[in-house]
Amino acid sequence: MRAVLLLQCPDTSGIVAAVGTFVAEASGNIVEADQHSDPAAGLFLQRVEFDVDATRAELAAAFTPIAERFDMRWDVYDLGERPRVALLASRQAHCLGDLLVRFHLGEIPGEAVLVASNHYTNADLVSRFGVPFHAVPVRDGDREAQARALGARLDEHRPDVVVLARYMLILPAWLVEPWRERMINIHHSFLPSFAGARPYGQAHERGVKVIGATAHYVTAELDEGPIIAQQVMPVSHRDDPARLERRGRDLEAVVLAEALRLHLEHRVIVYGRRTAVFD
Repeated sequence: MRAVLLLQCPDTSGIVAAVGTFVAEASGNIVEADQHSDPAAGLFLQRVEFDVDATRAELAAAFTPIAERFDMRWDVYDLGERPRVALLASRQAHCLGDLLVRFHLGEIPGEAVLVASNHYTNADLVSRFGVPFHAVPVRDGDREAQARALGARLDEHRPDVVVLARYMLILPAWLVEPWRERMINIHHSFLPSFAGARPYGQAHERGVKVIGATAHYVTAELDEGPIIAQQVMPVSHRDDPARLERRGRDLEAVVLAEALRLHLEHRVIVYGRRTAVFD
């Protein structure tokens, strides 16, 4: 199988040699390796991708003594597995539609198993891709009941990753916590400077020269999670709010898809409020 080992630990000597010996003793062949030392955090981070004739469980058992010796936070993955992905969306369809197309074309290494929304707007779009669609609206202003219904849908479909593809309701902390480092959100990069309603209108009024998008892991603190991917685009005084928003939607779709790919290929290591992305 094609395996990926992700690890982080206190930076010290001998780590690379120990990992290389582990792969060699498993008769594996390293096809990609990357690493980073962060002096400020005192951490060593590494991603190793290798071919090996072994199961994930066998590799985990063999690596455990090394991980204990170096006090590692680590995991090993089988790239042949297809992670299950749940997509949450509201009325806007640009990120949702883009991801559904990419899944359909095989551009994202996973499987969309659920689309849940607080509106019925995109039910027809989702039906074209054969993905189950569940509307979970807010009834009588009861946001807590809506969140619990959404949580029940996630429990039912058992995804490995949850993607907020322009899902416009704030999730309660109790729903976010089980998905720590497995829930990804997208927003325009104007936050917090242009938070709230009409961000592109506010940006136009201020005469911004770039627009952008940011994908990050979701935490209980709104829009404060570790960043996975970002992109910016130059704009000018000729771009009115409608054109800014249109161009911004394109960026949001691309950045969200890139962040999801990086996550599903196990190229992201979270440490503290930061990420190391080995792409």
